Amino acid sequence: MAMSLKVIVPPHPLIKHWLSILRDKNTPNILYSTAYEQIGRWLTYEALRDWLPFKKEFVETDNGKADAFYIDNNYPIRVIAQIPEGLTLWYGSKEVIPNATLSLGKTPSIISKNEGIIIYSEQIMNNKNPLETLKDLEMLGVESKRILLISSICSNKGLNKIAKEYPNQVIYTSCIDNEDDSRNILIPGIGNPIFRLSTMFK
Repeated sequence: MAMSLKVIVPPHPLIKHWLSILRDKNTPNILYSTAYEQIGRWLTYEALRDWLPFKKEFVETDNGKADAFYIDNNYPIRVIAQIPEGLTLWYGSKEVIPNATLSLGKTPSIISKNEGIIIYSEQIMNNKNPLETLKDLEMLGVESKRILLISSICSNKGLNKIAKEYPNQVIYTSCIDNEDDSRNILIPGIGNPIFRLSTMFK
């Protein structure tokens, strides 16, 4: 089946810069964590460009009235962050997202009808992807058009797996790598974040 979901790899130079730092096996772990956060920040910045609802008002300036545009808080945002990769992406993006509610590591039991969802996912691969989260949201009545999926890096196989069940899903990522099935890794990849991120839970 041809992949039909919308996968966006923004050409932003800062995303390329921080991805290169993640790829380098000699990058110190503390800098690796910073790079992961920065990837989250800039992917979110790009993803929100046409997704955030806003309202038009007018303000009084020193020289008369002017058009003003504000984020419409009548449409709340729910962040679902997978641990630890998704949480680290969210750490980098939280200053970009206005007034979001964080659900850590699991899907909430109730989603408001007008709530937009951002999923910060682990790396998307054939056997490592956010399909279960998407299925949980579908059970709660949340359609793909209300969901943004953000992942540091993906493989074509992982994306195709999502496309088969959620062809209208929008995904933002820094790069699409090849996947080695025998070793369950991406090539060239970014190493294993589990061993390198400073955001860890026991």
